[in-house]
Amino acid sequence: MSERSGIFAGDNPFEIAQAWLSEAEATELNDPNAIALSTVDADGLPNVRMVLLKEIEKDAFVFFTNYESKKGREIDQSGKAAFVMHWKSQRRQIRVRGNVSREDGPQADSYFKSRSLKSRLGAWASKQSQPLSSRAALMAEVAKITALKGPDPDRPPFWGGFRIIPTEIEFWADGAFRLHDRFVWRRETPEHDWYVERLNP
Repeated sequence: MSERSGIFAGDNPFEIAQAWLSEAEATELNDPNAIALSTVDADGLPNVRMVLLKEIEKDAFVFFTNYESKKGREIDQSGKAAFVMHWKSQRRQIRVRGNVSREDGPQADSYFKSRSLKSRLGAWASKQSQPLSSRAALMAEVAKITALKGPDPDRPPFWGGFRIIPTEIEFWADGAFRLHDRFVWRRETPEHDWYVERLNP
């Protein structure tokens, strides 16, 4: 295992990731928990979009979305995803690749209830990633859902979380003259131990 110190020190990559995110929360102006999430379609063509990471667990990364969206359908089809978190203020990034499972139980219910009422109603109203004739049509659907669901809507059955259980996590920090510091943690499966090595910039 490569010797690591400073911001790279530690025996648990999820704790390192949480520490980096906590530091970024103090300096990043907007959405320090934003991730660029990558999935692939049935032909292997990648798609990438920004979503918000909502939790770093002891062995996984969790975000929430509409299961019927393009990303939701692609994740269900492949069972895999990757993402990168980049903090310009910290000059750091974390890359993650792994297998994905759904989180559609009490944890998803709890997070849904923590969202603002308008966001919860919007989740019901939006047929995410599907064609939309106009913004007026969307707002009409929101009004209809508001009348139907009332002030405390339950989580839609088509909306919930995804848990990325990584087999690879890379920590990257900017270095002078583009001689960046990179350490990658790899394991064959979540049941295997991590192997850590330093990479060339």
